[in-house]
Amino acid sequence: MTNKQEQLWVFAYGSLMWSPGFDFAEQAAGALVGAHRALCIYSFHHRGTNEKPGLVLGLDEGGACRGVVYRVEAARSEATLAYLREREQVTDVYLEKRKPVSLLDGSGREIEAICYVADRKHPQYAGRLSIEKQAELVLSAAGLSGTNIEYVLNTVRHLEEAGVHDATLADLAARLARG
Repeated sequence: MTNKQEQLWVFAYGSLMWSPGFDFAEQAAGALVGAHRALCIYSFHHRGTNEKPGLVLGLDEGGACRGVVYRVEAARSEATLAYLREREQVTDVYLEKRKPVSLLDGSGREIEAICYVADRKHPQYAGRLSIEKQAELVLSAAGLSGTNIEYVLNTVRHLEEAGVHDATLADLAARLARG
């Protein structure tokens, strides 16, 4: 748990960018070094089922990732963490870690943010799949939060709007658009 007097920063690299689901006091572009955005998690809940798993993003080892950081006021930090754990930890496929994130607002500030990192030991960790396998899974999957295609296309669109070009996801989105 976090101290009630401590503000909270949350690093978003996927659906939290376009649908955070919690109140925040500040939003800024941020960069995390040491992990990259990847469709490396089989989804059996939000964007797939046990019978037809989808793929969702995780922070995987190595590289760097641009995303968005949200600052949550201290009075809301515990409620926000509870919400995030309910949303992101349905199957405990992510490791909740505090990592240094550089703000890309010109301030030069580095903050510590909650990040949801892929647990490579979890059975839902898909690893690095071919673009063809990713497309096959995404095209056929839907879960409680909607279709897997919607998830990927929304993420790519919001990344582009934020000035982040993820070549791997953009290639997958182009394949999905072709069906």
